[in-house]
Amino acid sequence: MTAEDDGGIRSVLRAFDLLALFTEHRRTWAVKDLTAASGLAKTTVLRLVATCEQRGLLWTRPDGRITVGPGMLRWAQLANTAWQLPEPVREVLRELARDCGETVSLYVRSNAVLVCVAQQEGSRAIRHVGRAGDELPLRCGAAGEVLDGTAGDTAVSHGEPEAGASSVAAPVRDDEGRVLAALAITGPTSRFGPAETTALTEAVARASRRISRIGLSTRTE
Repeated sequence: MTAEDDGGIRSVLRAFDLLALFTEHRRTWAVKDLTAASGLAKTTVLRLVATCEQRGLLWTRPDGRITVGPGMLRWAQLANTAWQLPEPVREVLRELARDCGETVSLYVRSNAVLVCVAQQEGSRAIRHVGRAGDELPLRCGAAGEVLDGTAGDTAVSHGEPEAGASSVAAPVRDDEGRVLAALAITGPTSRFGPAETTALTEAVARASRRISRIGLSTRTE
């Protein structure tokens, strides 16, 4: 790799890190705050913002605050289409959430994080709440153990992703037995006693095997 290539890759990573600062809870930034949060020089931030604006990924409002650009709409639609689960798989998630009353999530590994690609909320008043697109550290919770390869056919976790939360998970595999995703049931630890955990573990294992047989993608390229 040449020094020029290395510099180009560094600029791309900086641009991605800058875009990652925009969240649902922080949709707009002033340049000075974006500079402070990114840890980059102001000139670098301005250059990255200008480049992202050229591709529609960022947009400077009339009041000078920076927000995500309209070009993101295309990427959002593309991601939604690419990661849309087959209806039979979604039905498995709905049935599992209905039968156990807890929130059911499907996670995949993306480098050093877990990404939730689908979720069906439980029916209990007090329940785990999340959504597709949420990220967790790689080894976080039962799903993290499954995707990190530290679990067998099932995993159980207490106190993650936060205190008072518990989860059970099982792997979703392809036809050759490779782990594609982790199916997890998550809820308050108070509802994950020994007997309940055993029942939930058996339920998530059955559901993950059903999804493995169905397959996560029925789309043609």
